Amino acid sequence: MKIMHLISGGDVGGAKTHVLSLLQGLGRTETVRLVCFLEGPFAQEAREMGIDTLVITQGNLFAVVRTLAEMIRTEGFEIVHCHGSRANLLGTMLQRKVDVPMVTTVHSDYRLDYLGRPFHRLTYGTINTVCVRRIPYHIGVSDAMADLLISRGFDPQTMFTIYNGVDFTPVTPRMSRAEYFASIGLSAGAEDVVFGIAARLSAVKDVATLVRAFGLACQSVENIRLVIAGDGEQRAMLEALAKECCPEGKYVFAGWVEDTDSFYHAIDVNTLTSLSETFPYALTEGARMHCATIASRVGGVPYLIQDGVYGLLFEAQNHDQLAEHMVLLARDTALRARLGEALYHRASTHFSVDATVNRQREIYEILLRRARRNPGKRDGVLICGAYGKGNAGDDSILEAILQQMHHIDPDLPIYVLSRNPKETRLRYRVGAIHTFDFWVFFRRMGKTKLYVNGGGSLIQDVTSTRSLQYYLSNIAMARKRGNQVLMYGCGIGPVSSPANRRAAGRTINQYVDAITLREPGSARELQEMGVTRPKISITADPALLLDPAPPEAVEAFLRTQGIDPDEKHVLFVLRPWQGMEEKLPVFAAAARWCYEKKEMVPVFFALEPKRDRAVAEQVAAMVDCPHHIVSAPHDGHLIVGMMGAMEAVVSMRLHALIFAAGQGVPLVGVVYDPKVSGFLDYLHQTRYLPLEEVSQARLMPMLEEALAQTGRDDASAMRALAEENEQAARRLLEEFR
Repeated sequence: MKIMHLISGGDVGGAKTHVLSLLQGLGRTETVRLVCFLEGPFAQEAREMGIDTLVITQGNLFAVVRTLAEMIRTEGFEIVHCHGSRANLLGTMLQRKVDVPMVTTVHSDYRLDYLGRPFHRLTYGTINTVCVRRIPYHIGVSDAMADLLISRGFDPQTMFTIYNGVDFTPVTPRMSRAEYFASIGLSAGAEDVVFGIAARLSAVKDVATLVRAFGLACQSVENIRLVIAGDGEQRAMLEALAKECCPEGKYVFAGWVEDTDSFYHAIDVNTLTSLSETFPYALTEGARMHCATIASRVGGVPYLIQDGVYGLLFEAQNHDQLAEHMVLLARDTALRARLGEALYHRASTHFSVDATVNRQREIYEILLRRARRNPGKRDGVLICGAYGKGNAGDDSILEAILQQMHHIDPDLPIYVLSRNPKETRLRYRVGAIHTFDFWVFFRRMGKTKLYVNGGGSLIQDVTSTRSLQYYLSNIAMARKRGNQVLMYGCGIGPVSSPANRRAAGRTINQYVDAITLREPGSARELQEMGVTRPKISITADPALLLDPAPPEAVEAFLRTQGIDPDEKHVLFVLRPWQGMEEKLPVFAAAARWCYEKKEMVPVFFALEPKRDRAVAEQVAAMVDCPHHIVSAPHDGHLIVGMMGAMEAVVSMRLHALIFAAGQGVPLVGVVYDPKVSGFLDYLHQTRYLPLEEVSQARLMPMLEEALAQTGRDDASAMRALAEENEQAARRLLEEFR
């Protein structure tokens, strides 16, 4: 690949480090040229690193654009990559003259780039705000930055994430701890705990909060010191504040630090107090030297630091909370060491320079693939279901369907009908349309190739006849608009009304091309409705294919819920239903029995928090032994991982049974709807009973049998069936004409 990078050339800090380390790494395998518009240290350092660097200092923007366009055409550059406001302006102008993919990396929140400088904000800031939206592809330097841009209306399907990488090759600092402190005029002995920050001294970095917190911490701990490395417009104010808040001799302003290795090697605790961040190098550079870390909970920081696991987080501007963290680490040598080592291992594994370079190369390959797709032709898939309503089960179905669609074609444009399109766009990085925005999804249906009526029991009238009519009318509309139509990994029924049964059978026969079902009972229901034309396959629920989150992520989630991962637990997943009130004492007795007889702590899990949390709390109030109440996280992989950590699952919710079955966890089902018993029958599971028959005499033997089971069930056959949903979608996409 031949890639041209555009940047002003006056950049400092994280953006400079990111671009130079990235280009140096890319240059080993690709042809890369850096074009700057200002001669200075940035361009000089790039040349010294062996990067092909060109400086264009012409003042006429149109002449610069002509020069760049000619260079791209004659030398065959395939991608133009912009960094910063000036580059974004030139890139916007350039894309009218050359037909190559154009991408910009957003290194910081463009609305805060000129904080405290109103004239620059009005001029450069306004120009950049307009231009950054006109560039077709965007890269956020952290998931948080990408999410911020998506929340402002940027297309999630043209958004990518990359993280600042650091070279974790071991180095020996030029100065020892004592030598470094002597060089900056700080008196600190071996017994002193030294906190440090390396940052631009500007409003957005909020170093004032650190100064105030350090002053408070000094009132509780004697042997602490503070090094503030950096310079900027707030330095005089901060020096005055430090004189007012902090004991003399315990802090020092070190100015700009060139020897960052010696700085991070010398300090004990790395701090960051920013009001806004993407993914700051200061954290990974500190991690490289095994520093314990305290940081504000902003931007991309929580993606690196799980509070209490890899470091300590505080709410931005909360100097009281920061001071508490500083006192804690000052007093606990073992905790500092543990956090420093944990962060080092996480950062060195996931946030190295090599990982950054590989990710950037992958993004370029995606851009080139997309450029080769035939423009103007129908493309993509529209997915319809009960999504965006806060039900973790339904949302996990969507997550599994998206996983399979991307497996078919990683560049496939995907759009989802959702009750909360903003949340769906943020969470899944797909296009999203409101469920009832008929005109918008009518137009989208005219551009897509495949319509997926996806997951769950959509063809039923228990909820309401209107719900059934909505899904049937959308199926008919999608087919008339030229889409192939697939009913995907779904359950059917119950459809009780004779008129609704006739309408469903007629619509499915006329407009659906293929159906995959999660259990045989749904096939019988379709047969009884008179459905004969579409090809019907009995597969399995797509949610069975969701993989668990990594063990460390599951452990961190459990700990945040107060759950000790080293203990044994039994999960109860209950929901409101008619007659549930009189059954609550039975579930409470079962939970107590698990603890008293089996030494297993009960966990009450609200899979659909808005509905289930109240029931969980009612049962928990009847339990006089240790227990936990947990609401489902948004991440389906995390839910699956948590299920896998349980000894057994007692559930009314179908999708809790599906998640647990996918991990082979022993199950006990409580049936309130035929879809629950139908799924368990399909698994050849016999441990279930109807809700109205729940009693201690019936429930306890099933629970004891589940807990006595040795080993986990083999879920591989069911997972293989679930994969057949993907094959049906693939066939319809390939058959599209």
